Amino acid sequence: MNIKPLADRVLIQPTAAEEVTMSGIIIPDSAKEKPLRGKVLAVGTGTKDEPMQLKEGDEVLYGKYAGTEIEFEGEKYLIMRQSDVFAIVG
Repeated sequence: MNIKPLADRVLIQPTAAEEVTMSGIIIPDSAKEKPLRGKVLAVGTGTKDEPMQLKEGDEVLYGKYAGTEIEFEGEKYLIMRQSDVFAIVG
């Protein structure tokens, strides 16, 4: 991975939204709920006031509108501040 977050930011790969079909109707991507869970791929170094508590490989829960979505080499990721992450799962 060639992306290295700065300061207290983390790079997250969101889990795929589940495709729900009902009576043969396929729900388009735009209507699917945004996942609130993902895997931390990279972390910044933290700040003097807030050391990093997250580490690479952590499964996390985050807010629905948290972070900035970016696309890198055809994959979608989120970059957000560590404080936007609610919890570590597992």
